[in-house]
Amino acid sequence: MMHAILNDEPGRIAALRRYDILDTPSEDAFDKVTHLIRALFGVPISAVSLIDTGRQWFKSIEGLDASETPRSMAFCDHAIRRDEPLIITDALGDPRFSDNPLVTGEPHIRSYAGVPLRTPDGYNIGSLCAIDTRARDFAPEHLETLKALAPIVVEQMELRMLAERDSLSGSMTRRAFVAEMDKRIALHIRHQRPAALVLLDIDHFKQINDSHGHPVGDRVIEAVARCCATLSRPSDSVGRIGGEEFALLLPETGEADALAAAERFRLAIADLVIPHDPPLRVTASFGVAAIGGGRMTSKDWLSAADAALYDAKRGGRNRAVLAPLTETCMA
Repeated sequence: MMHAILNDEPGRIAALRRYDILDTPSEDAFDKVTHLIRALFGVPISAVSLIDTGRQWFKSIEGLDASETPRSMAFCDHAIRRDEPLIITDALGDPRFSDNPLVTGEPHIRSYAGVPLRTPDGYNIGSLCAIDTRARDFAPEHLETLKALAPIVVEQMELRMLAERDSLSGSMTRRAFVAEMDKRIALHIRHQRPAALVLLDIDHFKQINDSHGHPVGDRVIEAVARCCATLSRPSDSVGRIGGEEFALLLPETGEADALAAAERFRLAIADLVIPHDPPLRVTASFGVAAIGGGRMTSKDWLSAADAALYDAKRGGRNRAVLAPLTETCMA
């Protein structure tokens, strides 16, 4: 493993943000690692901890009911400042931690072993740790296990990032897009920030494939994806969530603006000239749904937009339909 870059906090935060992993739901690949450490070490708590600007956020944690802590309390914040593992055998006897609220209060941490999660370019973005509520030494083989598992956690983060892009369109995969929706829902719950979801489906796409072949169909997918990416704002997310179905996540956008954005996308797609002999023209149908009380899971939010998309298809295609927020949704 290359030596850590320890004196570039902006670079470290940029490296963390590239993974786009903060505030995402739990995932088995990470939970299996913390479960294994807890079992092998015989400790009550294990975590994959990521250190953000002002907080410690847990991608996976076993044995503690928390999703984050202030960075000032984080043992892992000390671990990322080192090239080697951080071992604390008795936190009460260590002046760095003796008055830490996590030591003097719940969960009463007494011992800690943490290995930095180091990116391929050398930034420690968090740590993989084992935590006990009693003073103890950690056996050399335990430390070797942590040191062996930490790069595996980083590899999972790398694979996760690669798997977030659809190979044909370059758009986010369905899984990655839904994770982005989940983050937007969490933000709405905490701060009541508006957002809107737009689904679009290329009209008569099966007919294109049947008449011209799948390579031409792929060319249509690529053209529509490129159009969506070009028209999107930097804060928007574009995902390919089905064969010929795309989704747009528009943060800080209410119903009226989302419907207007869908119209812009609709007109731009209708204006596309796709290279073929003769050149192809396509249209798309759109369903729009703003976030609201009855749409506080990704499944419900997608269902609302999908129902509006179905209405657009049934109403003649090449149109955008809004799923209005009901009284229940607005409550």
